Amino acid sequence: MADSKNPLSEVRERIDSIDRQIQELIAERAERAREVARVKGEGLSAIDYYRPEREAHVLRMVVDRNKGPLSDTEMVRLFREIMSSCLAQEDPLKIGFLGPEGTFSEQAVRKHFGHAAYALPLGSIEEVFQEVAAGHADFGVVPVENSGQGMIQVTLDMFLTSEATICGEVELRVHQCLHSLTGQLADVRHVYAHAQSLQQCKTWLRLNLPGVECTAVSSNAEAARMARADDQAAAIAGESAGKIYGLKTVAKAIEDRADNTTRFLVIGRSLFPPSGNDRTSLLVTVNDKPGALYDVLSPFAKHGVSLNRIESRPAHTGKWQYAFFIDVSGHIDEGNLKEAVAEIRPSVASLRVLGSYPVALP
Repeated sequence: MADSKNPLSEVRERIDSIDRQIQELIAERAERAREVARVKGEGLSAIDYYRPEREAHVLRMVVDRNKGPLSDTEMVRLFREIMSSCLAQEDPLKIGFLGPEGTFSEQAVRKHFGHAAYALPLGSIEEVFQEVAAGHADFGVVPVENSGQGMIQVTLDMFLTSEATICGEVELRVHQCLHSLTGQLADVRHVYAHAQSLQQCKTWLRLNLPGVECTAVSSNAEAARMARADDQAAAIAGESAGKIYGLKTVAKAIEDRADNTTRFLVIGRSLFPPSGNDRTSLLVTVNDKPGALYDVLSPFAKHGVSLNRIESRPAHTGKWQYAFFIDVSGHIDEGNLKEAVAEIRPSVASLRVLGSYPVALP
């Protein structure tokens, strides 16, 4: 009687063989990363090897090659972790974020830099900027915009006084949950959350917890920490924060908008070369004269540069004076955008390139 293998055993053997090949190739990739370090020279830290434009190019090729069954998001996540581990062989990147542990900002750090980077929790967005400027953090990750609630003003205002540059962006799909010690909605008498999260869930709160007091705190992770001390309190936070602080989930996906997404900026101390698909952020202050804003915007149209976003803030240089934050497509070193900016400079009070950086990946 002919031998016949169990079909399931054959599949498992094939998976084991593939796993060995994957492991060998990852080890080889890590060794090539060491070669890059040796070529660049000894005594350098991880920030000297980190090239966001190269990383973005590699990940876009991953997306272009992907034929399934894994999604583009999953493939990017896997390759991001491989690159993160290879980069961190000698000295991991230190990334400041709005803490404590368990915030959406920390999730954005992990999505962009992988789990091999050292995540440094800080007490405020202002402190993230300060630690990057002082060199205590290689980069920082700060929230800048929510799809439903708009711009986060404290982040914009920090660019008015900080010399930080924008090195990247991260888009994070935000799912809000309600957590408490008991896990019972009927026990909730007080809700803690970041102000943005309270706004993102205001309809759900009105319908499900009418009359319950809501208090804004510094972060959702801080809300979870506070809720674990009171069995009549609840916190709005991500699913991971509830687990970290030992809470039970009362309700999931309580955000009012199904597409609730927060955009984060990666801040650093340097500008980087083009990646092939970039965005540039500008900070412009105008002279007080008729047509001042037209003089800023018309060169973009003239040179075929797509305007992505414009936001005004008090300039902090005098009463009723305003600065404009402008996002455009392209890299500042590329022809059309470079020509448009050169045309704008003589007609404005000041113009600063906050950064040119790769467009967010899935």
